[in-house]
Amino acid sequence: MEEAVSQVVKPVNDIVAAAAGFVDELRRRSDEIEAARRLPRDISDRFAHAGFYRTCIPAAYGGIESPPTQTAQMIETLATGDASAGWCAFIGATSGSALAGIPEAAARSAFPKPETLICGTFAPRGRADRDGSGYRVNGRWQWGSGTQNADWVLGGCLLYRDGEIEKTSGGSPRAHMVLVPASDVRFVDTWHVSGLCGTGSTDFELIDVFVPEERVVGYHGQQAPPTPLSAFPQFGLLGLGIAAVTLGIARAAIGELVDLAGGKKPTGSRRTLAERASTQIDVAEGEGLLRSARAFFYEAIEAAWAEACRTGNLTVEHRRDLRLSNTHAARTCARVVDLMYNLGGGTSVYRTSPLQRMFRDVHVATQHMMVATGTMELVGRLLLGLETDVSQL
Repeated sequence: MEEAVSQVVKPVNDIVAAAAGFVDELRRRSDEIEAARRLPRDISDRFAHAGFYRTCIPAAYGGIESPPTQTAQMIETLATGDASAGWCAFIGATSGSALAGIPEAAARSAFPKPETLICGTFAPRGRADRDGSGYRVNGRWQWGSGTQNADWVLGGCLLYRDGEIEKTSGGSPRAHMVLVPASDVRFVDTWHVSGLCGTGSTDFELIDVFVPEERVVGYHGQQAPPTPLSAFPQFGLLGLGIAAVTLGIARAAIGELVDLAGGKKPTGSRRTLAERASTQIDVAEGEGLLRSARAFFYEAIEAAWAEACRTGNLTVEHRRDLRLSNTHAARTCARVVDLMYNLGGGTSVYRTSPLQRMFRDVHVATQHMMVATGTMELVGRLLLGLETDVSQL
């Protein structure tokens, strides 16, 4: 069995290189991915074989448990080829971390082979009513990226017992995720959107589905052996993936504009776009913005990882910097893409131009709540020394 696995799953050190090997194909197939409104099954399956979906799964259960920097670089690299593909890889990778929050036997049952894909959403839009040894779940969730290719699906739920909502010792509602086989899920065709069209982020429903207690994530507390990755907050991992996708989009946008500028002569001009001072200024600005945002992004991740390796915990300051660097990267990358899109002029608006897709994709990515303006308010309060609820870090 181990020999067979080694033939299809890349070692951890090859994850980023494996991602680079997909980039040209993803660029060629971007129109196909967008038209399908989901990641084609063959690409998703090959991502699984490459190990992309195992990077956040505990090594004790057969995962790779990569350092977060490596996972981010993998996602960023894929997104330079196609943003939707990078997004699906990020969801599959980070969703796998949920296995650390269920008992070992349940985790091993849900992850019987390295190619297993887990996707879902943490938003507590479901209701789970206590029913004997488990919960009866009903609900409908948005943003189900990659779920149509998944083996298992996660959905955030509020827990109820005898009609009353269960609460923590602090009095807050108990919100958890439930892990269910994809065969129990009903998909709803809602993903008709402006950008990230190929992510398959359609709505999905669970209707009167029984979920045993051992597949309620976090219900029993930490189950997997403590590791540096288990110290990383779920919101930090989620924001990391979003930001990595936008970094890939911005890098691809600059490359596309540079290729275009060398040959395009704007109407009424004898000079190419590249020879214009305004183009040179904006490309330089975009490059500076991207590199600085990327540097802060990886600096925050590496500092947090060093702390997690050293102590097994992250301070509020590390969690703060993770969220700030994620949000800053996403917002900055949108600015970079805007610069390149505007420089492209009329060429950018045609469906044949990758710049129009990059423009649409990055502006959908920035709508995610993990990189929304609220993060800046939260971080600002901390920097100003104000009393702050840090549960969202």
